Amino acid sequence: MNKKNLINRISLVAVFTLNVGIVLAQDIHFTQFESSPLVLNPAFTGMFDGRVRAAAIYRNQWQSVTVPYTTVGASVDMPIKTENNGDYLAGGLQLYKDQAGDGALTNFTGLASVAYHKALGSESRTTGISSSDLAVGLQGGYAQKSIDLSKLYFGDEFFNGTYVKGTSQEWHLGIGNSVNYYIVNAGVSFSHSSSSGMFNYTIGAAANNLNQPNDAIEKKQNSQTGLDMRFTGVAGADWKLGERLMLRPAVLYQYQATANEIIVGNEFHYVLSGSTEPEYANFTTAAFLGLWYRTVDATMLTVGVEYKGLRIGVAYDYNISTLNSASNGNGGYEIAIRYVAPFPIIYADKRSKPCIRF
Repeated sequence: MNKKNLINRISLVAVFTLNVGIVLAQDIHFTQFESSPLVLNPAFTGMFDGRVRAAAIYRNQWQSVTVPYTTVGASVDMPIKTENNGDYLAGGLQLYKDQAGDGALTNFTGLASVAYHKALGSESRTTGISSSDLAVGLQGGYAQKSIDLSKLYFGDEFFNGTYVKGTSQEWHLGIGNSVNYYIVNAGVSFSHSSSSGMFNYTIGAAANNLNQPNDAIEKKQNSQTGLDMRFTGVAGADWKLGERLMLRPAVLYQYQATANEIIVGNEFHYVLSGSTEPEYANFTTAAFLGLWYRTVDATMLTVGVEYKGLRIGVAYDYNISTLNSASNGNGGYEIAIRYVAPFPIIYADKRSKPCIRF
């Protein structure tokens, strides 16, 4: 091992030791955030036209810089009970696993959510859709974070420029192998459709980690709270420009501790075949292209297809942050799949949402 590599490894150890509480205190994020609605806001549970919605997403980032950070998530949600006035109760389940860095820092989380949707206003004469929808959601679950200490390098494993594995006394640092905790999240959302059905929008706000669980692997007596609350605001719209073309702008804002994230952009959605009317959305074939910007971090491209309720999307992040020189612009990529089992075209108790952006 040359001197330069030795210095680099020792530096990484120092960074890890000083910031272990910080790196454990941030939640996951996705470029295709519309493909992970239950991660965004529990009020989005059941916000779709159909019987069942299932989604999966995979993210890989920083492969050009270090051991890749990978995240995989899966969810399923559905209406549980529908009232005659259009109100309904929905439930869902969200799972995700995130693994980062040389030490295989892993976060596995399972969340169950429930949301109540209240139909407001009269139905549109053109679309038959209730003009507005107000929803409140609650989410709770269990998480485990763990790390493989055997894959990390510590200062007392180096002697006169030589690495001797296994001499480290990690327990002196007070670092354990894992920590388990519970999570409570809540959110609200509002959707509205214009009388013509040409413009629909959804806005939502959520607060995650309301119980502020202690997620620190660093074990100290009377340790401070490890996981700060994360606040999320999101807005999106469907704007029909004609028989085939639709603009789908959206903005996402997240704030947690001293970290914040803003994503803004638009998806160009073009219907290739089938009806463009909202009640037939899950029976059409369409293609989409999205251009997005994450402030001071990356520009993103999304592209994909929709076919009879199945949506497949791919995203790529081009890094523009100060890490650009090391990453050569390579940020990460995602693959997302979502399927909505549609109602039959003729179905007496069919629900229609004002906007199904998320």
